[in-house]
Amino acid sequence: MTNAVCGASPLLYGSPMTRHYPFTAIVGQDALVTALKIAAIDPAIGGVLAFGDRGTGKSTALRGLAAVLPPLIAYDCDYRCDPQRPASLCAQCRAVIETGEAPDVKQVPVPVVDLPLGASEDRIVGGLDLEHALLTGERRFEPGLLAKANRGFLYVDEINLLEDHLVDLLLDVAASGENVVEREGLSVRHPARFVMIGSGNPEEGELRPQLLDRFGLSVTVTTPKDVQTRIAIVKARDRYERDPDAFLADAEPAEAKLRADLEDARERLNSIEVSDRILEQAAHLCIELGTDGLRAELTLVRAARALAALKGDATVTFAHLAELAPFALAHRLRRGPLEEAGSEVRIERALKALDAA
Repeated sequence: MTNAVCGASPLLYGSPMTRHYPFTAIVGQDALVTALKIAAIDPAIGGVLAFGDRGTGKSTALRGLAAVLPPLIAYDCDYRCDPQRPASLCAQCRAVIETGEAPDVKQVPVPVVDLPLGASEDRIVGGLDLEHALLTGERRFEPGLLAKANRGFLYVDEINLLEDHLVDLLLDVAASGENVVEREGLSVRHPARFVMIGSGNPEEGELRPQLLDRFGLSVTVTTPKDVQTRIAIVKARDRYERDPDAFLADAEPAEAKLRADLEDARERLNSIEVSDRILEQAAHLCIELGTDGLRAELTLVRAARALAALKGDATVTFAHLAELAPFALAHRLRRGPLEEAGSEVRIERALKALDAA
């Protein structure tokens, strides 16, 4: 099967577990599929921004990817602390370890947490558990959405309509990997490492340039215009909804292969070589396009390394840079008043000139 279905929400079919539309069965959204894979391989890249039409499968693709990822090995606490990161454990896990015991370990699915557009800051970062305080007189921290998203994905739909101070807060926590709450007599810090996926319609408002720059990758998600692609999407979705068991069974070999490929890419990531020539090309490209700061080329090189790991290559090549340059750079480009060409056209021209040099 090829990549995505324009989509609806995942459905329940008499199972205690939510069953998601298979990621490998998504048709017609190759850019989104690739960007999500890259973000899953190297979360340090900084998340994915997906702007475009409604009903094109953005949340369906994300939930399908999370479902295909291997489960997390986590301590049994409110934050699913990572046993491999002892320096970032929550106070609850540290307290257990200080007694000379080890916290209980469990396997949990990779979380996907939705952030509602009208969510308050308390709901996002956490705050005082008022019910517990009223019943017992004790102050207790109630974890927020950032705690639930730890080691998973935080999905923010209509992110362009979210208040600026909340977007700043989310990006700061995503960059630091830690949520710190100092309020109402509480002093709490806990791990909050997540990949933020933002989506929205640019016609309803755009993000500030400094916020765009903080996202690692950006893709434009459009409704397919090709008749055959639309027919394939409708047929696949219809098959899934009429007989999900058979559809999931047919998709399982491809899902298992993708799971193995992603695990292998994660393991190989740090061994992928990036030559000085590749670094020079990334720098020349960003200079030619006029990107501000160094975040653009850092993201481009990291994304190219992840793509090389996914493809089983030992070194990053210009082809890897060229494939991901639109994702890593398009949302970081300024458009001059006399500039007629769009971001992707400018990037394509710069790549051709660089390749010919």
